[in-house]
Amino acid sequence: MEGSTQVSDKSRAVGDDLPDLLYSDAERALSDALASLLADRGGVDKAHARIESAQTYDDKLWQAVATDLGCAGLLIPERDGGAGASYREAAAAAEVLGSFVAPVPFLGSAVVATAALLSVAAGAPSDAASGGGRAGSTATPFTPAKAAADLLKRMADGGVTTALAVPFTTAPGSAFPAAVRVAGPRPGDAATGVARLRGMVTGVADALPASVLLVPGDGVPNGLYLVDLTAEGVAKAPVTSLDMTRQLCDLSFDDAPAALIASGPAASQALDAALAAGAGILAAEQIGLAQRCLDMTVAYVKERRQFARPVGSFQGLKHRLADLWVSVTQARAASRYAAACLASGSPDVKVAVALAKAYCSEVAVNATQECVQMHGGIGFTWEHPAHMYLKRAKADSIAFGTADAHRAALASLVNLPAAP
Repeated sequence: MEGSTQVSDKSRAVGDDLPDLLYSDAERALSDALASLLADRGGVDKAHARIESAQTYDDKLWQAVATDLGCAGLLIPERDGGAGASYREAAAAAEVLGSFVAPVPFLGSAVVATAALLSVAAGAPSDAASGGGRAGSTATPFTPAKAAADLLKRMADGGVTTALAVPFTTAPGSAFPAAVRVAGPRPGDAATGVARLRGMVTGVADALPASVLLVPGDGVPNGLYLVDLTAEGVAKAPVTSLDMTRQLCDLSFDDAPAALIASGPAASQALDAALAAGAGILAAEQIGLAQRCLDMTVAYVKERRQFARPVGSFQGLKHRLADLWVSVTQARAASRYAAACLASGSPDVKVAVALAKAYCSEVAVNATQECVQMHGGIGFTWEHPAHMYLKRAKADSIAFGTADAHRAALASLVNLPAAP
């Protein structure tokens, strides 16, 4: 980040007000408590066994993480029953969850969906004035603010899990999704404020354990809708995914009933906020799994002996591990900066998120590949967890935009000239 002091007027120059990238006492305490909980619940071994079962997500573990530690409500204000924490704490939690490849919907529900709802709640008064409430009524108690706040309260204690119905590969700044369209109303829908959605969204993350969906709907204007997954006309189909610790699913809507909570610019703003938060916190998750792979590999090469000496004493491996340590340390700085910018609402947030996601994606993939290779023959076996980290890193590298997509976005954000 040093040396990139000149940026466009869309962001600010990195100066003396650079945020503290070190972990606070509260963040360390949260990380330690979460790591202890995950280790007690079986850790990576239990996740490994679960990916071969029909229920790949661990609902009981999620309830412990969400309720006992309050991770589901980290970003939710205290007035709505949450912890009132920031994206820094969410990033600290994501690092630990990534290091255990935990099969829980923290990213999808506690970060992405929550960010969208917080954006809706923040912009709700203008939304209501422009028709965000129930159709055909000016005295109804249903408003975007109330709908968002009610759902946030139910999510704060882990009682409700919510997912944003967009493909996991959707990058921040993408065009508003058009896969789901607003269909014609049925008799009585106008009086009850019900909209109908029709379409299909493929490759959605963290929707399998969800009970509520936030669905972007293509219409005039575009809107963001609340949909109950148990409602008539809603179906989800699990798909075989590269990373089965975060199994994707396809969602279909056949005149599914929905409630509009944001429309027009407010819906686009909520979607952008959710995707930016997802990419930024996913970078923290990538740091967690990269660090775990580095630690696992260092421990292994200290014990594995060849030619009557530990293989870790070979200079070739030393250099590779030293290079990996440097890249993980650099990636952590980028990830921490992105989390700090998200937490403070800094104008640099787009630059920070693009930088973090691009760099952390490549570092995580490299760390997992080195882990597999340096473990030798055992690293290629199904019994060893190295393949789980490799699959998670590969899947994360295309989630919320590839490294190339974020580098292209970064180039435009800082006004770099196009290649000749």
